[in-house]
Amino acid sequence: MIYKKSGDLIALRLNRGEEIVSSIQNVCEKEHVYFGSISGIGAVDHAVVGLYRVSERKYYQNKFDGEMEMTSLLGNSTEKDGKVYLHLHANFARADGQVVGGHLNEAVISGTAEIFISTQKGSIGRQTDPATGLNVFKF
Repeated sequence: MIYKKSGDLIALRLNRGEEIVSSIQNVCEKEHVYFGSISGIGAVDHAVVGLYRVSERKYYQNKFDGEMEMTSLLGNSTEKDGKVYLHLHANFARADGQVVGGHLNEAVISGTAEIFISTQKGSIGRQTDPATGLNVFKF
């Protein structure tokens, strides 16, 4: 993993074998990103994405292996309990064009990933919504 910071933008490149979520977490912690927007593209060979069932207050995970293009990575970095809190979603295209995606739990790079983190000064907090169980923005 290597990255470059210029003003309020961080450009991050991940290499083969690196895991996306933990890599973004490490950069956001090191750079104190508590108010940021994340986007990226790349190639993976393993991904775990989930779906949150509000009625059950539970995440369900799906695991996918094999070469896939990460056609979209979107999310944000905020703050919860004094720590960086990531909320990421991603889509992955298989060789046959089928796309899978959801809430990103983990993904391992097969080629590379190019990720931008746009930062703002300050922070956005999180709190648990009693109606859904989700950690929502706290302004």
